Amino acid sequence: MENRKVRVAITHGDTNGVGYEVILKTFESPEILELCTPIIYGSPKVAAYHAKALGIEVQFSIINDMSEAQDNRVNLLNCFGEEDIKVELGVAAPEAGVAAQKAIDRAIEDYRKGLFDVLVTAPVCKNSIKGFNGHAAYLSQRLGEGKNGVTILLSNDLRVALVTNNVAIKDVAESITKVKIVEKAQLLHQALKRDLRVNNPRIAVLALNPRCGEDGVLGDEEQEIISPAVKELAEQGIQAFGPYAADDFFSSASYMRFDAVLAMYHDQGLAPFKSLTPGDGVRYTAGLPIVRTAPAHGMQYDIAGKNKADERSFRHAIFDAIDIWRNRKDYDEPMGNPLPKLYHEKRDDSEKVRFSTPRKDFKKQQDETPAEE
Repeated sequence: MENRKVRVAITHGDTNGVGYEVILKTFESPEILELCTPIIYGSPKVAAYHAKALGIEVQFSIINDMSEAQDNRVNLLNCFGEEDIKVELGVAAPEAGVAAQKAIDRAIEDYRKGLFDVLVTAPVCKNSIKGFNGHAAYLSQRLGEGKNGVTILLSNDLRVALVTNNVAIKDVAESITKVKIVEKAQLLHQALKRDLRVNNPRIAVLALNPRCGEDGVLGDEEQEIISPAVKELAEQGIQAFGPYAADDFFSSASYMRFDAVLAMYHDQGLAPFKSLTPGDGVRYTAGLPIVRTAPAHGMQYDIAGKNKADERSFRHAIFDAIDIWRNRKDYDEPMGNPLPKLYHEKRDDSEKVRFSTPRKDFKKQQDETPAEE
């Protein structure tokens, strides 16, 4: 493996939220620079504004192009030139959305050129960007090469993936299909093996309805959609089990017996995940060529600018992105140089080896050969 520091691109997110606060706090200690070379896609003026408001001192190397990025420095790539960005802490505003999208688009452009290794995104308010339905969907459209990703929440003890994400509760049931469950479970299975190095993953699939629908009394999705999907996955050799009622599954700590959980919708997965892993969870978009992680929290407008944001989730997002990138390299490297075939399938008689001689004839030949003196 190439011995160099991983280049971590970081988009600054919503400029009115806690994005800059968790970024500044993460790089307040220089030890992290021994692990990676960070490049923050953002605005020097906005970074300075947040640093002054929070009383945090971080030294940035301001650059205008990735070619100027330096190791052992916190590089801040200026995406805005001399442009001023209005900051209104704690407010969802269109200006903040435009600033967030400019940083994301510039990072996508640089990724296509192969200028960095992994992407970590600070939170963005969907209302601030027209047509934006989250980083996962946006990156799938721009970099997915026709593939859709799957959102996985990561922590030391729990991994939760979502069949549907950013869908209104009233639309969840009709969004759940057998095809979608199978697709997301396949992506989750592959991510567990390739990205997280789980050798033989076990996946628990949650029910949609309370008490698994109680044989159709509370809904028939379990019988008509989820159970058939689990059966199809098992036929494909994927160890999927369920469906399980979400309340009993988490309250009894049944998740400890599995390598990952596949939840049907956002809050079904995130509510228990955040309760069980407060402060250090990571959101990961699996199934895409790019490695992208993010903190598990949102903009946190209520505490923006008050020096109350916890940076642990953002820091772990950087660590997990680096680990996943390295795991992929280790997993893919043996596949890049397969062993050649030992024998040609088609060959003439002159290429035959002595092992092609029938067993009886070979024994007769040995008996007729005089022994050496």
